[in-house]
Amino acid sequence: MTNWRAVLVGFLVATVLGLFGLALPGLGQLAAGLIGGFVAGYMAGGGLGRGFWHGLLAGALGGIVGGLLIALVVGVAGWAGGPIGGAITGIAGLGIFAIAVLVSFIMAIESAIAGAVGGVLNPDRPDRPGRGGRNTY
Repeated sequence: MTNWRAVLVGFLVATVLGLFGLALPGLGQLAAGLIGGFVAGYMAGGGLGRGFWHGLLAGALGGIVGGLLIALVVGVAGWAGGPIGGAITGIAGLGIFAIAVLVSFIMAIESAIAGAVGGVLNPDRPDRPGRGGRNTY
């Protein structure tokens, strides 16, 4: 099950660090994605796969939300052309959203890798021997 709190916190960390990372274009955003993904994976715990998933979602969340907003604007703007214009731009909006989601997940690979590392390093993860798995969210 997805820990949305971990995903949201990882996304917010990546977003804030990404804003500061504008001072070092490219490297600043890469570091922000790595740190945000690590935070999401660490908070989620559960090992390699769970950390990877949460890091991936944290890294891709901004692109998914942005793609959804652009798709909605395109779809609604088409209604100015009547029902036919609305149908055409609605289909275009769905295509835009699908491409935005795909690109977001591809660009979030570094966050996913960092999330996997964070998931492995979480000392409270349930699969570690001798631990009770205190994370209950």
